Amino acid sequence: MSLIDGYNLSFAYGSQPVLKNLTLSVQANDFLAVLGPNGSGKTTLLNLLAGLLKPKTGQITVQGKPIQDYRRAQLAGLIAMVRQSTTPTFGFTVRETVLMSRYLPTGKLFETPHDAHLVEQAMAMTDTLRFAERPLTALSGGERQRVFIARALAQETPLLLLDEPTSHLDLKHQIRIFELLKNLRQNENKTIVLVSHDINLIQHYADSFLLMAADGRTAYRRDAKGLDASTIESFFEVQVAQGTIANRRVVVPIGVFKT
Repeated sequence: MSLIDGYNLSFAYGSQPVLKNLTLSVQANDFLAVLGPNGSGKTTLLNLLAGLLKPKTGQITVQGKPIQDYRRAQLAGLIAMVRQSTTPTFGFTVRETVLMSRYLPTGKLFETPHDAHLVEQAMAMTDTLRFAERPLTALSGGERQRVFIARALAQETPLLLLDEPTSHLDLKHQIRIFELLKNLRQNENKTIVLVSHDINLIQHYADSFLLMAADGRTAYRRDAKGLDASTIESFFEVQVAQGTIANRRVVVPIGVFKT
């Protein structure tokens, strides 16, 4: 059963088209990776799926219901989103930042024991509990990113949308976050849509793949075997070599196609 669907989606910023007649169906309990070069519309797609943008044409449904028919609080109980980067402007602590995720879906101004439990659990999962009382402004970019992932987890939604969640993280925490997301899908039935530029990592964690090209082309692959060299070269406009290291498929860029 699909959790969220997009039908013939098109979007433009002014006169500049970004998405053209894109159709996708994200099945419940799927881990979908969205891959493509800069400017191909990946972030725009996530914003559409989150209800933050309205498509120029087409329709988005969540659990079979048009997304515009949901109230914001209802959507907050279904969809949590981690943006590519967020710069803190106030001195909230890490704990306070994560706790904020509980307000919109519940509408409660005061935390409950259940809220406190979810916040503690989310911080423990993302290795942010140890600086729970520090202000967000005192953290590094990678530490802040883990806090925002914790905030999304504490929101307790069936669908997680993540826009390059590991882009500021060190190698250890990149692996920890991908392992965490894989575990959430397998053991807690979460549905995940994640934008990534790290093909070598994401192909070992995601179940399916949506490729988006700068010229508006899209392609769906049911598993990582579909990410062959010719497909990657076609969508990223770069020459690659593909091989195996430690029994894992890897992709190495070796040159840019001449225009």
